[in-house]
Amino acid sequence: MVLVTGATGKIGSEAVRLLGPVRTLVRTPSGGADEVVGDFDRPDTLDAALRGVDTLLLIGPAVESQIAVLDRAAAHGVRHVVRITNHKSYVDSPVARRRAHARIDAHLKASGMEYTLLAPNFFMQNLLALAPEIAATGGFSGSAGEGRIGMIDARDVAAAAAAIAAAPTEHAGRTYLLTGPDLVTFADVAREWASATGQPVEYRRISAEEHCAAMVANGVPEAESNAQVFGLLAEGDGAWLSEDFAAVTGGAPRGLRTFLADCVGGKCRTPRLP
Repeated sequence: MVLVTGATGKIGSEAVRLLGPVRTLVRTPSGGADEVVGDFDRPDTLDAALRGVDTLLLIGPAVESQIAVLDRAAAHGVRHVVRITNHKSYVDSPVARRRAHARIDAHLKASGMEYTLLAPNFFMQNLLALAPEIAATGGFSGSAGEGRIGMIDARDVAAAAAAIAAAPTEHAGRTYLLTGPDLVTFADVAREWASATGQPVEYRRISAEEHCAAMVANGVPEAESNAQVFGLLAEGDGAWLSEDFAAVTGGAPRGLRTFLADCVGGKCRTPRLP
């Protein structure tokens, strides 16, 4: 039995679709066939979801909550955990949420359960947050400079997660780095967005301080942390590619042009920055 948490999000919902009949953990009932209502912040509500589960696909929020889920999973005899982490989940990272990922990863590795970690590059779905500014001003502002990024479609992260959750044994103890096929800049994003919509799109380069202030003014959650990430992207933090997606799935990941053609109309939801 496979349990998928975060099953209503972009990665989780696509993984559920690809896996077929699985159990899902949700906070709000949606009418799924094998759906259990539970709350990461209330570990006692997780028992019904974890009972009889062999493999856990863990997609979820804050570090303390995920650690509590892992403890509950180990107590219920879950054998394998597939988790979405960060490609630079270091305990000394300057980015708080990357340090949090490092804590979860370490806790999972010490749990006694088998594990597989998926570490994606920047999610293409994050680009959809630019849509209101593009519609209003004919362009968007950003502080990633000319940084090149191996952006990946969250649907491809879901495909890799589903492939592993369906047959986890051969992937035990592995960490897979997931990227799209190309290194792209935000100037490339502007050009491809214009191609997808038939309207010109300008990329306006601004400082990290200006970008942070704009995100704060617009009510963006974790604005300072996001500004840190964009600064790191400008310095080359995302300038890497991997063949791991093909190794796991046997297929090729979607490129930026395909993603924007599919999603620029607003059909794709937006995960957090990695």
